[in-house]
Amino acid sequence: MGPWFTKMNYMVTSDPMNVHHIMSKNFDNYVKGPEFREIFHAFGDGIVAADFETWKYIRTLQHFLFRRKSFEKMTEETIRKKVQNGLIPIFDHACFYGKVLDIQDVFSRLMFDETSIMVLGRDPKSLSIEFPLVEAEKAFDEIEESIFFRHSVPTSVWKFQEWLQIGHQEKKMAKACKNFDQFLYSCIATRHQELSTCIKSCNNHENCDNPAHQFDDLISAMMMMNEKNGKVVHDDKFLRDSAFNLFVAGRDTITSGLTWFFWLVVTHPSVEAKILEEIEENFGGSTREKYEILGSEDLKKLVYLHGALCESLRLFPPVPIERKKPLKCDTLPSGHHVNPNTIVLLFSYAMARLKEIWGEDCLEFKPERWISEKGDIIRVPSYKFVSFNSGPRSCLGKDLSFVQMKMVASTILRNYCIQVVENHPTTKAHSIVLLMKHGLKVMITKRNV
Repeated sequence: MGPWFTKMNYMVTSDPMNVHHIMSKNFDNYVKGPEFREIFHAFGDGIVAADFETWKYIRTLQHFLFRRKSFEKMTEETIRKKVQNGLIPIFDHACFYGKVLDIQDVFSRLMFDETSIMVLGRDPKSLSIEFPLVEAEKAFDEIEESIFFRHSVPTSVWKFQEWLQIGHQEKKMAKACKNFDQFLYSCIATRHQELSTCIKSCNNHENCDNPAHQFDDLISAMMMMNEKNGKVVHDDKFLRDSAFNLFVAGRDTITSGLTWFFWLVVTHPSVEAKILEEIEENFGGSTREKYEILGSEDLKKLVYLHGALCESLRLFPPVPIERKKPLKCDTLPSGHHVNPNTIVLLFSYAMARLKEIWGEDCLEFKPERWISEKGDIIRVPSYKFVSFNSGPRSCLGKDLSFVQMKMVASTILRNYCIQVVENHPTTKAHSIVLLMKHGLKVMITKRNV
């Protein structure tokens, strides 16, 4: 509960039964709400901020798009190419010249490019040895930073600053939104033109086998649904909002997941050794190719790596707090009463540190807690392991996220030794996503194979 004059009425909970009640059992009573959409106005009417029928429609649409075989194939190939042509050259360059590398920045650039290709069909090429300044990526970072600021002050304060365009954060927010929208609308316009050219040059563009006319990215798929139905179902505003929300889901969350994973692994040598042993047992030997990048089917064999990623996501969930608002008065399983004026904050970062949920060793980085005696992955209810949300709003891209992280993690660990720079601070950034404030500075050397 905040001061009475601020109207900041919050209730914070880390009780898994409360999470289950809010996110699943009584799902229809808990929404994002209009206040959330005001704070996150940059998200537009996309899936993150949407409620009711709008949310249901977008959810159904994206579920269909994500499950297409052509999209799954394209995403894996995109990851493979980016790792091969972007990530590996940067790591080799750092090894050769003995340079300190901020791998959080590397992962951020990697995921920005990958997400842009998968969503918009355009490669911004921010991942290169030169570490170029990409205005769209910078703008995206500034939007997220400003949204965090809005959470920390009364609504009346940031609204007043927004109205008068005063205050550092709100001025930065307005400029950043303009810059990122220019990037999104430019990509959308280009895709419209390319699709139009394809339709004119092909008698049946849906069955066209011209490689230049293959449009497997998500925005193109939505555009082609417009053509198929004979009317504009998804206008440019809908496409822009969808793209923005997919960037939120696909870029910083995986950047966060990979950054904390590598920090934990390289500071726990026994875990690193077990991951390498598992990779060697399954894919080692004299026939191994240099910089071999494992595909999704091969990655299923790496159970311990999967457990290590789950454990990292447990301790450092990329989105550490989920915000909900009840439509009607309700009593939570914990006995606490909430009303429509209450903002409920589900604190997943704190949940990972509760002995009642994870046992006496809850603070330990222990991948074994995810692996059964038979060697299978233990399935933990999503209301306890909330890193991919819970209930009907569970992350649609969960499987894809694991494939991305495993492809990157297995390639790096297999080929490089990483050491965190001595005394490097791991302070958490002021952001809606759990990133490191000062990045993750490391030294890299080649691993002997």
